[in-house]
Amino acid sequence: MTSQAADGPETVTASRRSKITPEREQEFFDAALDQLRECGYDALTMEGVAASTRCSKSTLYRQWRTKPQFVAAALRSGRCVRFAGIDTGSLAGDLREAARAAGEWAGADTKLMHALGHAVIQDQELADALRGALVEPECTALREMLQRAVERGEVAADHPALDFIPAQLIGVLRVRPVLEGHYADADFLGRFVEACILPALGLGGEP
Repeated sequence: MTSQAADGPETVTASRRSKITPEREQEFFDAALDQLRECGYDALTMEGVAASTRCSKSTLYRQWRTKPQFVAAALRSGRCVRFAGIDTGSLAGDLREAARAAGEWAGADTKLMHALGHAVIQDQELADALRGALVEPECTALREMLQRAVERGEVAADHPALDFIPAQLIGVLRVRPVLEGHYADADFLGRFVEACILPALGLGGEP
């Protein structure tokens, strides 16, 4: 029996994976996400990523067996919770800061959401990766923001609008490009918070 056979497929796979450094792996992920934003999911190919990063396509296929697996891994690699750490001491202040923060990254993340729109309906792993990387972390941070406001007594725990705030703020990021042809920038999101979200919570807008 050869040493490879003795080790078994899992050991061989681990050996293959170890040849790619984390830095090199991130290069592959960055290239994939850039091409997704520019060309869309259907136009993205493993061959194209290999060419742009000067590696063989077999390297990518050994590491990630299919394009959906590769894209899902790329999405998870870029996970960064933009709303994390926002705590101004008031809910109105937190939501205004969230609007400013969202406006800074809306373009890049919205492009990814639109690029993956149809593909995530067909592939559950992609759908889970998209929600896990771009949607659920931000919704969780918003829910924590709202819970702090409840604990401070700013809004009642049973206020009917509380359940819909994450959907409102995340949803408008996705929808504005479709409705108006523009990304939801900081100015638009700030006005949305003042005109829609704060009044829904009974907090009113800026004087």
